[in-house]
Amino acid sequence: MVDIPKNKKLILFDGVCNLCNNSVQYVIKHDKNNLFMFTALQSDAGKAIIEAYNIDTEKTDSILLYSPEKGIDYKSTAALKIASKLGFPINAMSVFFIVPTFIRNWAYDYIAKNRYKWYGKKEACMIPTPELKNKFLE
Repeated sequence: MVDIPKNKKLILFDGVCNLCNNSVQYVIKHDKNNLFMFTALQSDAGKAIIEAYNIDTEKTDSILLYSPEKGIDYKSTAALKIASKLGFPINAMSVFFIVPTFIRNWAYDYIAKNRYKWYGKKEACMIPTPELKNKFLE
């Protein structure tokens, strides 16, 4: 399994998706408590977690949030848990936890399904700058 420090959470994202990469940049900028680490779903660490949790990547086109203590969160739940740790005003999005998961995930899936069409796609995964290298797993 992937080893991360106990006080950290690992965000797994689509490394070739422009929307996902921009979201990662946003989280890095607003993660004042240095809580999050990152890895692409396409990385060795991403593949190890996908395999360990038996995630069907055909059915789960999603951001994943992993913590050693709590396991894995998917889709809108992962996105809202991440947002809740980023400070005001983005943490106010956690109010959407009152919306039933199936409705939140319907909206999430609609965006995920169209993300390449709307935001574009890279040829390869993002390579972190030397200053950010310690936030990323390979």
